[in-house]
Amino acid sequence: MKRVDVTYVLIFDEQDENVLMVKNKGKNASYYTLPGGAVEPGETLEEAAIREVKEETGLDVEISDGFSVSEAFFEERGHHAIFFTFRGKITGGEINISLPEEIEEITWMNSEKAEDYIHITDTKGLIKSKASVPYLLRKKVIQKS
Repeated sequence: MKRVDVTYVLIFDEQDENVLMVKNKGKNASYYTLPGGAVEPGETLEEAAIREVKEETGLDVEISDGFSVSEAFFEERGHHAIFFTFRGKITGGEINISLPEEIEEITWMNSEKAEDYIHITDTKGLIKSKASVPYLLRKKVIQKS
């Protein structure tokens, strides 16, 4: 199986009530997720998370800390996916669907409803908790050819 790293960003509105969600176009049906996507070669997790939010929503964000790490096996695709979810804060930009072939909607969703789409845990209320894990980039090594 091929390993695929995916980053997501958990972003609350100014009132800390609603979570920014995107509705992705799927093969058989559309589905909601946090903004995010696959890490590209040479990117750090943080760089990928910031890039994906910008691509999917038009918003600039900064990452504050890690929220969760989870994994799943997608046998039909031959992928072993590791999901890194970060907490983030909007620093600029405007909501805009720049990838209409991938994203059909960007919405602020009540945090309790958003938990139904964020497949992190079966424990309700986790996204409103202040628990976090630090994200540490130990060192980005660039090899010379």
